[in-house]
Amino acid sequence: MVFDMEFQHYSVMLNECIEGLNIKPDGIYVDGTLGGAGHSYKIAERLNEKGRLIAIDKDLDAIEVSKERLKQFNNVTFIHDDYKNLPQILDDLGIEKIDGILLDLGVSSYQLDNRNRGFSYMGDAELDMRMNREQSLTAKEVVNNYSESELVKIFFEYGEEKFSKKIASNIVKARPIESTGQLAEIIEKSYPAAVRFKGGNPCKRVFQAIRIEVNEELDGLYESLINMARRLNTKGRMCVITFHSLEDRMAKNAFQYLYCDCICPPHQPICNCDKKREIDLITRKPIIPSEKELEENKRSQSAKLRIIEKI
Repeated sequence: MVFDMEFQHYSVMLNECIEGLNIKPDGIYVDGTLGGAGHSYKIAERLNEKGRLIAIDKDLDAIEVSKERLKQFNNVTFIHDDYKNLPQILDDLGIEKIDGILLDLGVSSYQLDNRNRGFSYMGDAELDMRMNREQSLTAKEVVNNYSESELVKIFFEYGEEKFSKKIASNIVKARPIESTGQLAEIIEKSYPAAVRFKGGNPCKRVFQAIRIEVNEELDGLYESLINMARRLNTKGRMCVITFHSLEDRMAKNAFQYLYCDCICPPHQPICNCDKKREIDLITRKPIIPSEKELEENKRSQSAKLRIIEKI
């Protein structure tokens, strides 16, 4: 299968995730970011005939490839959707509670390496960056139609890019911009020559920021994590891998909220919020990739894994 050969994805912190999920052979598990099915395969092979895996991805390419890779398992349900819709997905499947959830919030290696998807600044391709190619918003629309101030905001907030204003200004002057190569050239020229390639490629942060905007990766993430955690059975676990400081902060804050036994103001003498602790924090500090993994897969460099357990 040629397509399958192209879809390569290194499963970040694979062993740590599988151990963290504490899989019951007859449990119901969700992989909300299926990708190349690396994590899903390891989950599925630990389930017996009573167990079930619900595999979700916004990318139809991932769904099709993973169906092939997981064809030996007859207890996998594939869903083409956004993991943020998990409560509705479970309702539609008639499932009240589940035993584990895995989310790997990074873009897959296949999406980065497949030039016609427009995620990468390496090479030249049409500006796209859609994980779900059925949606209308593309990177081309963001780059060519957003106002200069909107671009500055996206680059600064989602990419933590210190030259946001200069880059946004140069993008607006150069419109229309059709390809990743054109965009990369504009970004590079917006950097002072002395610091252009210090600390990696100058395009990385801007391309990341546009990708996050196109795919609404941060929209509703905090609320979604809370809602998903509440669908876990007692002792059910949730593993979340983040690659961006904003993602990780949202995950940390969502889990801290679920862990709180009271959210009343500190000066209030009597609690009347009715908030009860809902989870245990299996990881009080996030797990990071091992030195061996970092050597094998540089893209795991910024990954952080947080694990919770429902009480």
